[in-house]
Amino acid sequence: MLKQVDAGVLNVTYDDGGDAAGLPVFLLHGFPYDIHAYDEVAALLAAQGCRVIVPYLRGYGPTRFLSADTPRSGQQAALAHDLLALMDALAIPQALLAGYDWGGRAACIVAALWPQRVRGLVSAGGYNIQDIAGAARPRSPENELRYWYQYYFHGERGRAGLAQNRYEFCKLLWRLWSPNWQFDEETYRRSAAAFDNPDFVEVVIHSYRHRFGLAPGDPAVEGTELLLAAQPRIGVPAIALDGGGDGVSLSGGSEQHARFFSGPYQRRVIPVAGHNLPQEAPADFAAAILALI
Repeated sequence: MLKQVDAGVLNVTYDDGGDAAGLPVFLLHGFPYDIHAYDEVAALLAAQGCRVIVPYLRGYGPTRFLSADTPRSGQQAALAHDLLALMDALAIPQALLAGYDWGGRAACIVAALWPQRVRGLVSAGGYNIQDIAGAARPRSPENELRYWYQYYFHGERGRAGLAQNRYEFCKLLWRLWSPNWQFDEETYRRSAAAFDNPDFVEVVIHSYRHRFGLAPGDPAVEGTELLLAAQPRIGVPAIALDGGGDGVSLSGGSEQHARFFSGPYQRRVIPVAGHNLPQEAPADFAAAILALI
């Protein structure tokens, strides 16, 4: 059931299902996706007695900023504070967090900096906390190629292109990032409606500029960004997931990320699946969450 709540700087629209008295599980989507990525995962978890909360992130769907004066930031610290604020607004002291892409980043940050709030973590791509200071270091040519869209967003041509062609642009990313997933037009259209949010373009552009040190952050979360610069380790029980056919993540996915986890940790590779793991492999994604409960 879709609900709304004021949480921090946002009025968040979220799906709330399953057993209201069950273990809370937050499922967090990425760019360019929305809460429908978790339709099947949420049903599987609800059947096991969980309370399942799936929010639209800032800049997506019906979620809105409460004030016109709030920076339309897409930086990692802002996403994490949104998640904490939502947990507080729903009076949930501790939950299991699962996500991918932007949502996985928010989950990793909360797990690293506020571990008392986290029962366990499932993160597609493993350790998703950005190393902004190291972002200027060149990667291998193969991996640089995968980031073409980020470099496109660094210029005003990219901002205009996203604003003008958001439906077609994001659909192209779906195809490139999940080359083995044969989604139909209706599946894409259902999620693409979330990109019509009035703040979508600004939040996306800021995200891909800030992570390379090309745009200032929101002063309200600067203290958290300073903590993240130290690349804090994650001590809660965690499972990293990688899609064997992911077309965007760095080659090897989370293979080298074990050093960032100080608690119980394992890595699972889902063959053939691409970047949108919960929608492409919902049974595997749900199984990872249930393994931590």
